[in-house]
Amino acid sequence: MNFLRLPLILLMTGVLGLAGCSTHQPTALYQLDSGEPGQPKQSSGLAVLLGPVSVADYLQRETLLQRQPDGTLTASPDGRWAGNLSSDIDQLLLRQLAWKLDSQRVVMAPAVANFTPDVQVVLSITRLDSGAKQPAVLDAQWRLLDRKGHVRDSRLVHLEQVHAGSSADQVKAQGMLLQRLADQVSTAIKPISWQPLEEPKKAPVAKAKEPDKPRMPMASPIRTDLEVFRF
Repeated sequence: MNFLRLPLILLMTGVLGLAGCSTHQPTALYQLDSGEPGQPKQSSGLAVLLGPVSVADYLQRETLLQRQPDGTLTASPDGRWAGNLSSDIDQLLLRQLAWKLDSQRVVMAPAVANFTPDVQVVLSITRLDSGAKQPAVLDAQWRLLDRKGHVRDSRLVHLEQVHAGSSADQVKAQGMLLQRLADQVSTAIKPISWQPLEEPKKAPVAKAKEPDKPRMPMASPIRTDLEVFRF
């Protein structure tokens, strides 16, 4: 009888295993929402170099992180990033800036050798996360450099965006934060692009001293002891 029960037990185990597999939910993959940026119309618009763009080390992973009320970070059990988060951030900002500046000449660093930017955007993102009960938060710093590499503007940024709590809503909120960042940067770029570069003041050139011209000797009356008699 024990030999007859063994196949039945194995059969039941297999059925339960298949049932467990059928109820397992696949991991959801997420990408940042870049909104609906329009296509820039000007092919010869403002030349902008975006980058270097640095992203905090804790964001260099596929795991979708959740910020807890006590400030700690935990991995999301039901989702992860579909690709490289840093690349998604670069592409979102690139498309947003090109649209807002209406220029096809917005490129990622490093640029090709013959590309001379009117403005360079140097960006550092130190925080981009959210939680089921925590708002999406973006901490960053950007600097704008002119054609000569001089810093023309710089700003520390702290932005927050509320959401409904689900992983999908959190990812959407983080994308909205990056869109707001691009809007802020593009607004700061425009007045800089309108300002002409100051030409360096040239030192006055000292004129060479002309040699003195030889002076003609002045005629002086000659006095003699001769007397003149008139008749």
